[in-house]
Amino acid sequence: MLFLNEEHIKEAVTMKDVIDAIDFTYEIYASNHFQMPTRLQVRDGDNTLLLMPVLTERAIATKLVTVFPNNTEVPTLHGLVVLNDKQTGQILSLLDGSFLTALRTGAIGGNAVRHFARKDDRKLAIIGTGVQGLYQAIAACTERNISDIYLFNRTKDKIPGFKASLERWIEPNIRLHTANSAKEAISSADIIITATTSYQPVLPDDPALLKEKLIIGIGSFQPTMREFPNTVYKLANSIYVDTEHAIEESGDIAIPIKEGWIKKEDVQTMSSWLTSQSSFHRENHSTILFKSVGMALFDVVTANLIYEKAREKGIGVQLDF
Repeated sequence: MLFLNEEHIKEAVTMKDVIDAIDFTYEIYASNHFQMPTRLQVRDGDNTLLLMPVLTERAIATKLVTVFPNNTEVPTLHGLVVLNDKQTGQILSLLDGSFLTALRTGAIGGNAVRHFARKDDRKLAIIGTGVQGLYQAIAACTERNISDIYLFNRTKDKIPGFKASLERWIEPNIRLHTANSAKEAISSADIIITATTSYQPVLPDDPALLKEKLIIGIGSFQPTMREFPNTVYKLANSIYVDTEHAIEESGDIAIPIKEGWIKKEDVQTMSSWLTSQSSFHRENHSTILFKSVGMALFDVVTANLIYEKAREKGIGVQLDF
């Protein structure tokens, strides 16, 4: 059994590798050749325990995650992924689930940037400078030649550490800016990514600041959570989700449907869009909304990729038990 921690995973794969794996995951999702029961959620106030098993034609994986959104001294996410052999059930690998989650969720946002951002989009706003905001920024920079990143966080003293971490991943010519408000952060941005666990919209309800932009929501994963204001639904020319579960699981989609701001048929899964489109040209004046809640299928595909790459490169620690 191969143990793979954060450093091992970083050695084994690049962000580009994982973004490619997201495309492959959408193909599997569209083919329906997998088993993925509804993830078990056990709540204790604001805190959540998640258990997510999945089986594909190539591998089996189970992820155990805790989400404690009020954490300030330690990350909000902690997790472990167990990867099993599809033929024998043997445990192949234990992987750092917190880092794998951060990496593949960053790659989901990066995949939306790959497909929907204009080729000349250069300016990025990140709302929420936690772990997830970091990997969203890294993934966006992987897919576009970003020149400027505008950062806003409700706890401003976290931004210097965020900048230091981000600078280790990105090109030195990319300028990092600390914004005093979400309004300031998004005013010049072409791409907006929200990565918070807020129960109230974190973007200003101002159409002039939101129109003609790619808006990616990563943080909200429960029906009562929201990151987007009402205005985005009036502006959006297209609305995409990473999985059908996002329609019920995220307040950013469930509440607008319930309130009649959008219709359920206005929302398209990425898998159905990717398998039905031969090419995509984004109109310069279009506003695109992408919402992710994640799914275990991303984890098993990413975990299997990491395991295979680690084996090829001789990375990791062999455990016997």
